[in-house]
Amino acid sequence: MNVEKLAQTAQAMVAEGRGILAIDESSPTIKKRFKQVKLESTEENRRAYREMLLSTAGLGEFISGAILFDETLRQSTSDGVRFVDQMKEAGILPGIKVDKGAHRLAGHPGEKVTEGLDGLRPRLAEYAELGAEFAKWRAVITIGDGTPSSACVEANAHALARYAALCQEADLVPIVEPEVLMNGEHDLDTCFEVTEATLRSVFAALYEQNVLLEGAVLKASMVISGDRCPNKANLQEVAEGTLQCLYNSVPAAMAGVVFLSGGQTEVDATRHLNAMNQIGPHPWPLSFSYGRALQHSALKKWGENPADNVQEAQEILLRRARCNGQAAMGQYEAAMESA
Repeated sequence: MNVEKLAQTAQAMVAEGRGILAIDESSPTIKKRFKQVKLESTEENRRAYREMLLSTAGLGEFISGAILFDETLRQSTSDGVRFVDQMKEAGILPGIKVDKGAHRLAGHPGEKVTEGLDGLRPRLAEYAELGAEFAKWRAVITIGDGTPSSACVEANAHALARYAALCQEADLVPIVEPEVLMNGEHDLDTCFEVTEATLRSVFAALYEQNVLLEGAVLKASMVISGDRCPNKANLQEVAEGTLQCLYNSVPAAMAGVVFLSGGQTEVDATRHLNAMNQIGPHPWPLSFSYGRALQHSALKKWGENPADNVQEAQEILLRRARCNGQAAMGQYEAAMESA
């Protein structure tokens, strides 16, 4: 394990005013996204879409890294340049999703545990050889009647920690992502309690597996009301609740925290991040690792006419990246949405 390399890469991932673009959608997920814009999910369409995103001029000013799917890591541009090489030329670190998805947790109906530890060591070695600098593993925690169970939280925390240790062994920075889903009728206080318990369990497991926190990044869900909650928390309540939860459970040694958008609108995800950074300072950089909250509008425009709408879609992506880059410094303003 190269401690210095891991720490340097982790710091670069959360550099001031920059965040991470998550384009690691699995085949079933990207198929759903393409269906919404009436596109067939062929290998060439997926390649062309990701080329449109990654070839956006100036993207590296606001995006420090991009999480790729296995297929994308192996693909090239229409000019024959490997995506990995194109990204590094633009100052964007290549990352790779390595988990095998969330599956039913035996004995616990309605709950899931993320799989993919079997054979992970040789896969990580191959990904590093292909040019990846960091990896990502996502666990999902559902809030419901009697859930999450402690067994579910602990099983996912243990898997995240084992994954993180294997990543660092391969000199890849692990993004540790325990996502507390916003699906449900729960209020902000319930989300706070579950998120805090989950994070405490995750960091206890990371400690047990000797994971170097300075060489790891936390991808956290915000403390937010459920999507069906009748009385949703406002902007300031989300910002303050999320920060207090992090203060209670995340060691200061962590290299940084990047938030997932988790179903929020593009603008809400930006506003929440900005509000948190206006409260600062914090023990760690607070940035973003958004998927839909960066891509949604760009995909919609590109999907209307993939041959002709590349530049317009890229302008939309760049604007969203710029807005979130400013939010990561607490300098976002609503007027930037139309700039």
